[in-house]
Amino acid sequence: MRIGYARVSTQDQHESLAAQKKLLQDYGCARIYTDIASGAQAARPSLSEAIDYVREGDSVVVTRLDRLGRTTLDTLRTIQELDERGIRVEALDVSLDTATPAGKLVLNVIASLAQWERDLLIERTQEGLAHARSQGRVGGRPRIPEEKRQAVLAALESGLSQKQVVAAFGISRSSVARIKASHKRV
Repeated sequence: MRIGYARVSTQDQHESLAAQKKLLQDYGCARIYTDIASGAQAARPSLSEAIDYVREGDSVVVTRLDRLGRTTLDTLRTIQELDERGIRVEALDVSLDTATPAGKLVLNVIASLAQWERDLLIERTQEGLAHARSQGRVGGRPRIPEEKRQAVLAALESGLSQKQVVAAFGISRSSVARIKASHKRV
């Protein structure tokens, strides 16, 4: 049985979602699961439902391979999980079918490239941080000066709401919360 999965990132992409659903229907998918969620989000409830629904011998069909995961590695993990359960993955955009030898080859090439890309990213990040440190810069959020921290605490103690303090001092709500929390610990 073919089970389709379609995803778009935002509500206003309903035309893209409809087009994906039509392609999946035309391809013969018995059921189609859909999510409206950014690829960066881990929570894609309909994908989880589809993965729970499929059985050995079934096929998960997507219009594009990137619909399955947030990153290449995430997509590959999903495909590997399905493969271990005897479920094939078909991506219509690249005519990928993980049940074929060619499909497995393409998947292994993609996996190797994804790992290489991840290793390069880590290497570049480490080089960038080392360069910044050599220039006297450090990462992280800027420290709020102690005088401003004391003024924020005084404003809160005088009865101003957190929202008013945020507006008055031009700092985020999370910064106000951190200042309050660090004051309570002392």
